[in-house]
Amino acid sequence: MVAAMKPSSEHSSLPGDGGAPETAPFGYRTVDAREKQSLVNDVFAKVASRYDVMNDLMSAGLHRLWKDDMVAWLAPPKGARPFHVLDVAGGTGDIAQRILEKGGEGTEVTLSDISPEMAGEGLRRLLDRQAKEPASRSTRGRCRFTVGNAEQLPFKDCTFDAYTIAFGIRNVTNIDRALAEAYRVLKPGGRFMCLEFSEVDVPGLSALYDAYSFTAIPAMGKIVTGDGAPYRYLVESIRTFPNQEAFKTMIVAAGFQRVKYRNLTAGVVAIHSGWRL
Repeated sequence: MVAAMKPSSEHSSLPGDGGAPETAPFGYRTVDAREKQSLVNDVFAKVASRYDVMNDLMSAGLHRLWKDDMVAWLAPPKGARPFHVLDVAGGTGDIAQRILEKGGEGTEVTLSDISPEMAGEGLRRLLDRQAKEPASRSTRGRCRFTVGNAEQLPFKDCTFDAYTIAFGIRNVTNIDRALAEAYRVLKPGGRFMCLEFSEVDVPGLSALYDAYSFTAIPAMGKIVTGDGAPYRYLVESIRTFPNQEAFKTMIVAAGFQRVKYRNLTAGVVAIHSGWRL
């Protein structure tokens, strides 16, 4: 059985307040930092049931290949060796399912998302997938769901072998705090991996990408979900997120070593990797 979705009571205090800001960007708006998370939660509550449909439309299906690339680089071990992954902002379970399918029977995933609606959608989809799996490839019993905040994870220190986050870290209020939490919950030797939209690195393509993002994506969102505003926020949040090198510097500052990144689709997205050594 998949574990029930519930918040955990386990938590170790953060190493300081992470320089908590008084204000935070919400797309191109500046809001009170205490209000940002509720605004983000409202965005994802509105789009949860149609989230993957919109991802397919917005990226022409490329998001599936990007997620495949991330999990291939993670390379969860085959066989029975225990390997426990925390997938933060795991949403509809795309990354969790890929990790379970790629790894062996010792691979387990804890999916954590601050949005109950997104986590609930992920649980529903995983159960649907598992009902169709052949017994020889079953992932039953190897995934649990929790509702939790990336900036204050409800897990003990040094718990996980890997931490993954895909298209989620740009939505947190304090990125430095989220990175500190990622470092805290990883075991020594554990790996941090982040898939996120980034900065296009091909001259001339950036203007076309902007035109598409700010016109087509909100329009598609309005048609598919009935509301284009959440998708305008998502587009704006991409533009305000640090570029590849700036985000790499933040990961290093959090204590990670051997930090690298790979650009995909001309830098539309990037995968960052780092290790807690």
